Amino acid sequence: MSILIKNGTLVTASETFKADLLIEGESISRIGQDLELGSAQKIDAAGKLILPGGIDPHTHFDLPMFGTVSSDDHYTGHKAAAFGGTTTVMDFVPLDSPSRRTPAGRSSG
Repeated sequence: MSILIKNGTLVTASETFKADLLIEGESISRIGQDLELGSAQKIDAAGKLILPGGIDPHTHFDLPMFGTVSSDDHYTGHKAAAFGGTTTVMDFVPLDSPSRRTPAGRSSG
């Protein structure tokens, strides 16, 4: 499956410019102007920015605190991140998380 994003403004770490972007499989295969590939699904990005996915290195999904847990669980937190353009999250792990406990409830470390 190929996707051709046309007429967008591509934003990189070093520059911003008008470009088309061809995605083949799960990889960007070409960046340029006036790209064509007849079999590709076309998306018109005129007037829109094409940005890399964001990384959030500090999230709190299902974080136990003060007798309750944070409002986002892993499903809702990841869904909200994706809708906001964040493609990678790194969840905060409490030192006394349930996953560090043995079946008998004793701390394993």
